[in-house]
Amino acid sequence: MTPASTGASTRVDAVASVPSAPPPAVETRMSPGGPGYRRMSLALFLAGVATFALLYSTQALLPLVSGDFAVSASDASWTVSAATGGLALFVLPMSALSERFGRRTVMTASLAVAVTLGLLVPFAPSLGALVALRALQGAALAGLPASATAYLAEEVTPKALVTAIGLFVAGNSVGGMSGRVITGWVAQEWGWRAAVGVIGLVAVACAVAFRLLLPVPRHFRAGSLAPRVLAGTVRRHLGNPLLRRLFAIGALFMTVFGGVYTVIGYRLTEEPFSLPQGVAGSVFLVYLVGTVSASAAGRLVGRLGRRGALYAGGATTAAGLLLSLADTLPLVLLGLVLITAGFFAGHAVASSAVGRTATEGRAQAAALYQSAYYVGSSAGSAVGALAFHAGGWSGTVAVGLVAVAGVAAITLAGTRAAVRAGEARAA
Repeated sequence: MTPASTGASTRVDAVASVPSAPPPAVETRMSPGGPGYRRMSLALFLAGVATFALLYSTQALLPLVSGDFAVSASDASWTVSAATGGLALFVLPMSALSERFGRRTVMTASLAVAVTLGLLVPFAPSLGALVALRALQGAALAGLPASATAYLAEEVTPKALVTAIGLFVAGNSVGGMSGRVITGWVAQEWGWRAAVGVIGLVAVACAVAFRLLLPVPRHFRAGSLAPRVLAGTVRRHLGNPLLRRLFAIGALFMTVFGGVYTVIGYRLTEEPFSLPQGVAGSVFLVYLVGTVSASAAGRLVGRLGRRGALYAGGATTAAGLLLSLADTLPLVLLGLVLITAGFFAGHAVASSAVGRTATEGRAQAAALYQSAYYVGSSAGSAVGALAFHAGGWSGTVAVGLVAVAGVAAITLAGTRAAVRAGEARAA
């Protein structure tokens, strides 16, 4: 029987004519356990350490700064507010530079300038000079937060993004903790100038290690520096209701945190506690709780969803504020633990949601979030200090509770918007 009569040839030709399926795409972005992920995580962790250690290097030292320059708590608090305000003002321009010249380049340059200024801060001859140096330092550090978030959004797989950003935020918490603890003990022996000098040297070591460890980006695509293009991107981000809510949530969480930790040193060194400066500085060891809660943010979102995680962070922060009103030191410390855990969890959830929501101009979206976040820090530092001056610790707590109520209201508005959107799709 011939092939034609059997149909074998036809079947062979038919099989041969079917195009082979393309090979599955190879994922080149980093994920836990994959090449470069550990180096990247450690590099950005150290960048977070340096950023927060420098940014808040004077916060635990405010009582000593007040005494040295014979100024009030609200005046001394400007050494913190100026740094965070400088960062808030310059984070968007720095993000534009990172779109053009690359995340790694901008982060390296920002750290280099910031650590140089950090080595000059101990020699400030007056409060005005100190505030000016701190403002410049904050402006220099503006290249870190937004660029780091954009780097992660581009180089890390989506499933690992919340965890990766949580590790960066954990670096922030370690930097904030170590900076305040180190400065507290060093200042007790040698004064606040020696303390901020030591932080400057620690930041130099972190900056060098960061540059050596961070992998070269593989997914960066240079953008335009044209003001028209930048303005259009910013306008689209601000027109996104979800991004606007996330920006506001970041600002309000940081208002609580900035206010509490700007004046806690005054509370602990005054009656009824009267702790020595070194012991009061050691209270910032509770930042370790923030390291854990930020790192666990991905699991929290997986269990409760983004909005559920934000509700949990806000409720934890509010409970901590109320506990801190006690005049018993263990209850105050437990309150600080809850405030810290709630804040870092909420911040990690909100900042990672920005990275996932923005499909273009991620650096600008991250910059807008960071700008709002550090505006909240500056406002919290200034308003919290004023409230403390006017009404004591209860005044600072009242400011924090108002901010937490704002987080809950905005999250509730997001929940209602999601329900309406779901109903509209079902219809």
